[in-house]
Amino acid sequence: MTYEVRPLRPEDSKLAWDLGSLAFGYHEQPVPDGWDPSSRGRHTLGAFDPAGRMVAKAVDREQGQWFGGRIVPTCGVAGVATAPELRGRGLGRLVLTRLLQGARERGAVISTLFDTTPLPYRALGWEEVGALTYWTLSTRVLGAIRPDPTITLRPATEADLPAVQELYRQVARAGTGMMERSGPAFDATPAQLLADYHGFTVALDDAGTIAGYASWDRGPGYDASGKLTVDDLIGLTPEATRTLLAMLGGWASVAPTAVLRLGATDPAWSLIARVDAKPATAQPWMVRVVDAPGAVAARGWPRHLTGEVDLDLVDDVCPWQQGRWRLVLSGGEGRLEAGGAGTVRLTPRGLAAWYAGAATPEQLRRAGFLTGGDADTDDLLRAATAGPPPTLHDYF
Repeated sequence: MTYEVRPLRPEDSKLAWDLGSLAFGYHEQPVPDGWDPSSRGRHTLGAFDPAGRMVAKAVDREQGQWFGGRIVPTCGVAGVATAPELRGRGLGRLVLTRLLQGARERGAVISTLFDTTPLPYRALGWEEVGALTYWTLSTRVLGAIRPDPTITLRPATEADLPAVQELYRQVARAGTGMMERSGPAFDATPAQLLADYHGFTVALDDAGTIAGYASWDRGPGYDASGKLTVDDLIGLTPEATRTLLAMLGGWASVAPTAVLRLGATDPAWSLIARVDAKPATAQPWMVRVVDAPGAVAARGWPRHLTGEVDLDLVDDVCPWQQGRWRLVLSGGEGRLEAGGAGTVRLTPRGLAAWYAGAATPEQLRRAGFLTGGDADTDDLLRAATAGPPPTLHDYF
């Protein structure tokens, strides 16, 4: 059977809602007023059978993620669904392959997604590089932390949001993979951002400058079921981090469980014993390189690293980047030049894991994602993407 793959039209909205709601378990909810699967910043493709039935779909979200201190244009894949009767027949591959092509044409150079199952995405070249993790612990553990007398806490106001967003950006810029919270995927007003949480607390230093913040929700109940969930806890100084954690610990008598979204190397771990925390949820996320020359040019590289490696990229899903390239790094800039000897061979999953700093050349070689090269090429590739482990604080 031949299927038509095309961008969705306004009249396709109900079909997209029905397919997505069945796949993700919200089929009893009515279509929200004004819901549009291809609203600003979202590019939705659907596959249709000859009778006009939508049998598969996927969304390309326009977003940016931080790698090496720079925002990398990203295709955030979401809403992937296939009709239950037709799963396993290649419709997901058909739609996602077209989606990647369109994403590259609009300027995306990498793609990221949260995988409910890794197998079909790995078959198309995505690789898991990290997980968005919430940790649960007794709130009394936080209650043992003493606040710093130089820090003042107060509820955030709308006027604080630009400073808060810049504070987050400063942390994201120094990290790997964190979302850039601007653009069409983050178009909520300051009032809407504050309304999303029961509490949004800012920490001010003795000069009155915002040095940290926490966004949190207080769950129902005040007995053993009481729970405090913290989406963001970011401090630029140890004093701010300490005081925000101590504030959360003040809920121990009525919310005995705290759930915090933290990266593996978050400074908050210097004040929390890992033995006291257990993963509440962990949602793996994946990366795929969509435009290798563009991806190399977009991210930052170590400023003091200079060198070249000849690569041979294998990629039948994104054939425009398949072949031999020379990776050239110098002064914090990188580029891929066509040609070279193809000394180091990388599969799409290997390229993704290396680009994201999620695996060393030795690890990639053991996985079968990298072949060729020697100690010198391994050293350069290892140093090129060494840094904080890939971290995401935003689900999509």
